[in-house]
Amino acid sequence: MKQQSVPSYTQGSLDKPLLAMTIGQAFDHTAALYPEGEALVVRHQQQRYNWAQLARAVDLHARALLALGLKAGDRLGVWAPNGAEWFISQFASAKIGVILVNINPAYRLSELEYVLKQSACQWLVCAGAFKTSNYHAMLLELIPELTEQSVGALDCARFNELRGVISLDSEPPAGFLPWSQLATLGTGVTADQLHARQASLHFDQPVNIQYTSGTTGFPKGATLSHHNILNNGYMVGESLGLTASDRLVIPVPLYHCFGMVMGNLGCVTHGTTMIYPSEAFDPGLTLQAVTDERATALYGVPTMFIAMLDHPQRAGFDLSSLRTGIMAGATCPIEVMRRVISEMHMGEVQIAYGMTETSPVSIQTGPADELELRVTTVGRTQPQLESKLIDAEGNTVARGDIGELCTRGYSVMLGYWNNPQATSDAIDSEGWMHTGDLAQMDEQGYVRIVGRNKDMIIRGGENIYPRELEEFFFTHPAVADVQIVGIPDARYGEEIVAWIKFHPGHTANELELQTWCKSRIAHFKTPRYFKFVEVFPMTVTGKIQKFKMREISIQECEQK
Repeated sequence: MKQQSVPSYTQGSLDKPLLAMTIGQAFDHTAALYPEGEALVVRHQQQRYNWAQLARAVDLHARALLALGLKAGDRLGVWAPNGAEWFISQFASAKIGVILVNINPAYRLSELEYVLKQSACQWLVCAGAFKTSNYHAMLLELIPELTEQSVGALDCARFNELRGVISLDSEPPAGFLPWSQLATLGTGVTADQLHARQASLHFDQPVNIQYTSGTTGFPKGATLSHHNILNNGYMVGESLGLTASDRLVIPVPLYHCFGMVMGNLGCVTHGTTMIYPSEAFDPGLTLQAVTDERATALYGVPTMFIAMLDHPQRAGFDLSSLRTGIMAGATCPIEVMRRVISEMHMGEVQIAYGMTETSPVSIQTGPADELELRVTTVGRTQPQLESKLIDAEGNTVARGDIGELCTRGYSVMLGYWNNPQATSDAIDSEGWMHTGDLAQMDEQGYVRIVGRNKDMIIRGGENIYPRELEEFFFTHPAVADVQIVGIPDARYGEEIVAWIKFHPGHTANELELQTWCKSRIAHFKTPRYFKFVEVFPMTVTGKIQKFKMREISIQECEQK
């Protein structure tokens, strides 16, 4: 009898049961278990909380959000860099069933407007300014009514659900509610009222919306439940062996799953200390935080680890306390992994693979995996999840063959916010999330990513879809047509190249286009290279050949 090939399907371990609780319940459990343990260290704000102090701050702000009239299912946007207020907003909103909407701090006017409208946020928490972004000025340009109406009683035709904006600035312009006044509002709501709201919630309810760049040209809001992200953070922490004695440095942004799920929730479910070294990643400040705080774990995307390894003063930092961490967000070069293990003392560092829509991690290496497996694969299927690789017809391919990676289980999102068509396109009738990534699975179940959605560019851990950028460039008066491709880059993994055709009689140069981008889109979406052409490479049937564009761009950039 002919031996049948083994299908590319695996199920993760069932030994670790899922947590059957809301995020608020999990937070309260840890705070009661380790009241005096150090919970959160925010170095750039010079703030330290033990679990009891953090619980009091979260509860007070949860009561304040109730005082603002927020109901279960309402949306609270957060548009700010890493800080204590971000954490408090995440857990205060979860405690009362309000859905947190993560807004990238690099977003500019058009992106902010889209997200606020699509999610129909009732309230927004924002920083005053960050890097080159003046958040107050942008919001006043979008919502001039803020200065004309009572705080908390906004009536705005452009954002008809939005009631007000909370500013983290100590002295915001008129019309903004200062964060410092929230604590006062919280005293007007009793602890019993908070407990009653919390008791009415269940873990399958939505608690978070994270926007991912869409192939349709507009970001889609991946809607995640308590059950999705609490358990994913827990399983990541379990793989790392986190305990209440561990101290994790989190230099990755909280608006991504990497920071708020794998970081915050991974620590909350294990009583592990969270350490924020700075508002945004800085290699020197991150290394200093590891040294000063005697951290045992560190997160980052490959570009972050490269920057830390290449820091001119790295030899002066004592990293001997480190044992583990996660490198994720992009393919990890083998030489970088070797250096992280040998030069940063991270002998148990792991690779994690996933996507926002799967909360995010679905596949992860283990602490005992050989180095070769930790750099050539993304690991094996996480506990309580399933993975399979399929061909174009939906059939499961044999081990060793290439197929599209699909994930099923507790981590798969509820769907895209108010976008049923996109949801049904991504999640099939059997509950499988189609990742768009091409992979191979070996006999032991280790998965190797060999390609991905043909268009997506990953630059420094940020996912960028060319279609979104192309539609953006079409709004420039000189641009007649545009195609966006990604090319390899030693520092960021990939860089963006824009191929542009101008309208007759119009022109622009690289600097003009980059300057135009600067105030309109996030900095990481601005192309580094531009190529001005009369025609694009095409097939005889008129289809654009992006692979040829990529080849030409690589050759030309190598010659520069």
